[in-house]
Amino acid sequence: MLKVPQIMGVLNLTPDSFSDGGEYNAPDLAFKRIEEMIAQGADIIDIGGESTGPGSPDVSEKEELTRVKPVIDEVTEKKLTKKTLFSIDTYKAPVARYALEHDFQMVNDVTALRGDPDMLNLLLKYQPYIVLMYSKDVTPRTTKEAVEYEDVISTIKTFFLERIATLAEAGFPEDKIIIDPGMGAFISSVPDYSFEVIDRLKELTLLGYPILVGISRKSCLGGKLEERDRPSVDWSLKALKNGASIIRIHNVALMKKALQK
Repeated sequence: MLKVPQIMGVLNLTPDSFSDGGEYNAPDLAFKRIEEMIAQGADIIDIGGESTGPGSPDVSEKEELTRVKPVIDEVTEKKLTKKTLFSIDTYKAPVARYALEHDFQMVNDVTALRGDPDMLNLLLKYQPYIVLMYSKDVTPRTTKEAVEYEDVISTIKTFFLERIATLAEAGFPEDKIIIDPGMGAFISSVPDYSFEVIDRLKELTLLGYPILVGISRKSCLGGKLEERDRPSVDWSLKALKNGASIIRIHNVALMKKALQK
């Protein structure tokens, strides 16, 4: 079982992620960032090779593997999975399989297993931690649709109960399941819903699963992108106070410093 709270550092090996696209495309830059986040106190490092934000293009399985393989190989070769927990941010079973074969211990699936029918059997074989994320959209990438909710928490709860049931009925261990309410455009382009979810997070804790919150640098925070790290930490602290177990964040050092106060 994971200790609480956990800091999950974000590492996007993409040219188009909204916050850090293109920064870590080269394997040497990516590995340097991994070592930096470990030194800064990251408990989990989440590595992804495809952006799923609004307007991002589809990425083939081959291209995604081309992006993540060199970094996964380096992590394995340097035995870094013994230092910290590594997560693969993908909804594609072949990409997840490569990571799990190389000692990664978590799969972060933005589709909550709706994106690839082969993901369930893969999870049953390796039994890693699995993050099930809520999204208003059935497709892997979200839209900017301004969805209105009668009760946003009720909708998210219903979604998770159905997704969790799929795993439970297949015999997947429940103590490996983590839920993520989405944040930002994954919930709605109306910012208030993301803040409402954090304010009411205790209601989701009643489901009995660890909660991951990833509001880091999301557009719902407003302002310029380079000014969002502080509000990212502030809302993350509120999420922890209200029952979150894991914070997914870009600025690991700032989050760690805030937790030490």
